[in-house]
Amino acid sequence: MSNLSTTTLFPGALVHHEAATKSPRLTVVGAGIGDPELITLKAVKALGQADVVLYDALVSPELLDYAPSGAARIYVGKRRSHKAFTQEEINEMIVGYAKDYGHVVRLKGGDPFVFGRGFEEMQYAQSQGVVVDYVPGISSAIAAPAAAGIPVTLRGASRSFWVLTATTDTGAFNPEIAVAAQTEATLVILMGLSKIADITAAFLQAGKHSLPIAIIQNATLPEQQVIVGTMADIAEKTQQANTASPAVIVAGAVVQNRLALEHLITQEISAPIKTTST
Repeated sequence: MSNLSTTTLFPGALVHHEAATKSPRLTVVGAGIGDPELITLKAVKALGQADVVLYDALVSPELLDYAPSGAARIYVGKRRSHKAFTQEEINEMIVGYAKDYGHVVRLKGGDPFVFGRGFEEMQYAQSQGVVVDYVPGISSAIAAPAAAGIPVTLRGASRSFWVLTATTDTGAFNPEIAVAAQTEATLVILMGLSKIADITAAFLQAGKHSLPIAIIQNATLPEQQVIVGTMADIAEKTQQANTASPAVIVAGAVVQNRLALEHLITQEISAPIKTTST
């Protein structure tokens, strides 16, 4: 580690045990989306072999129970308004804990290779002599729309889908959304609720006032809520419903072709639900 150490960050948090006999390694693990049952068997196995678990904000606390009782569980989550640690500090913690204690499991929501910085963490750890491994997770990009009865592709409605974030690395509005709005593809926008006005403006400029759009909040959890509308009215509906993150935005003809699932709490859409034959 550069100028940080595990004892500096967490004095007394861990007790050295068998440190000298363990090889440093990192496994970046996708925790899946929301529902703790949506985790893979391989992820559970990795957690069961952890000496240290560094976990993110959207990880279900129940998943930490899969780690051994003696493993340290350390929150390093980053949310829009608060960061427990910078990314640089997290990178250093991974390496420091791996070298001091052995197997570090980096538990991240969704799939860590989809806007999750999992690759960056593995790359840094490997450059510092730590053996790395990866366990994919179920991404909210596909699972959140599916939990709302919306397929990201559907014969006769959408031949492809784009997955985007609403902002660039600098925090500016992502210009690729305006490009994607010109296509007939399904658009799935992650981390975009705060930019809903900019998103709809890009579609309105493309002449797609009536294009269906849905916002899925807390996807796959019991409190899941789905707000459905068009580009012309979704921003107002979202405000009226006090919709908050985490939320996934999906836009395109597939929204109108959604299934009416019994577990959903869904506001009315301006266009009727219809099913496209496949």
